[in-house]
Formats: sequence, C-alpha cells, structure tokens
Amino acid sequence: MDFVKIAFLAFAAMATMAALGVITVRNPVHSALCLVLTFFSVACTWIISGAEFLGIALVLVYVGAVMVLFLFVVMMLDLDVAPLREGFVRYLPLGLIVAVVMLAEMLTLIGVRAASATPFADNVADVPNTTWLARALFTDFMLPFEVAAVILTIAVIAAVMLTLRRRPGARHQNPSEQARVRAADRIRMVKMDAVKPQAPATGEEVQP
Repeated sequence: MDFVKIAFLAFAAMATMAALGVITVRNPVHSALCLVLTFFSVACTWIISGAEFLGIALVLVYVGAVMVLFLFVVMMLDLDVAPLREGFVRYLPLGLIVAVVMLAEMLTLIGVRAASATPFADNVADVPNTTWLARALFTDFMLPFEVAAVILTIAVIAAVMLTLRRRPGARHQNPSEQARVRAADRIRMVKMDAVKPQAPATGEEVQP
C-alpha cells in the first residue's frame, strides 16, 4: 500500500470520526467545530482523488459560508445561550485540536504528488477537471442533478415554514402586513409653536 492510499484512508477515517462527533457531542459549538473538520477531511479525500474542483468548492462553500449559516441558526434556536457566552477559553482545546488536524491534512496533501493521485485520468484525459465535471453533470447526470435541485428547494421552503410557525413566547412577523404598510400609519406629523420659556423674575413666585 503506497503513501497515497494511506493518506486517503486516513482522511476518510478522520471524516468518519468527525461526523460521529457532530451527532454525539452535546455542545453546539463543539458540534460545529467537528462539522468543520468533517467538511475539510472530505475535501481532502476529493482532492487526493483528483477532483480538485469539488474539494475547493467544498471548502469555500460549506466551510466558509454554510457553517456561518449554521451558527446563525444555532443562535436563533431556543437554547440556553448563557453558557455559550461565558468565554471561548473552554472551547480553545477542541479548536486547537481541529486546527492542528487540518494543518496536518494540508501538509499531507502537499506531500502527495498530484501525478500519483489521478484515478479519473482515463475519463478526463487532457480535459481540465472543471470542464470534465460540467460535461458529466449536464449530460450523463442531468436528471439526478435536477432532482437534487428540486429536493433542496423543497427543503429550503420547509425550513422557512418551520421557522415561521407560531410558538408561545416567540416573536413573529407578518410579511403581508409589512408589505401593506403605509407611511401615514407609522408617521404622524405634529406642529407645535416654538415658545421659549421665560425665567421668573427675582423674588417672584412661580405659579404651579
């Protein structure tokens, strides 16, 4: 077994352990850190397999954008956020572990030669990775791509509907009322005479 296969198995094992940590830990911040490590480890497996575009897209989109959305969702849930705001010192050890593991994976990718990690070379030939992916996605896998897009759209609509449900003690908004609002209903112009109050003379009593 060469170094490339060992690195691939190590990345896959790390992604599996981090994914288990996402669903087993009780702290939402720890779960988010494990999810970041999961995304990064899966991206490393894609890069070492020759799908560089998918790996970079996973890091940029999921680690950089989706994780921020997840953190916003965690802050919007009915959780006891007081312990989460006590300080980041309690989360520092796990954060350092995740950072060290990610650094080790990056150094491993740098050590792996790109020529020895191209299992898709027979299909790709001299076509760039992005071009090959686009051709395969919009020709051979067009129907699964469209089905996945419909499923994701339904999931987004369902998530919005779940957040808009009425719950006791929770604030809610009515978008239709906000769209029908008029300036006359919210602003009232009041005209008042500018009168400068005069100070009473010395020895003169002020009438109540």
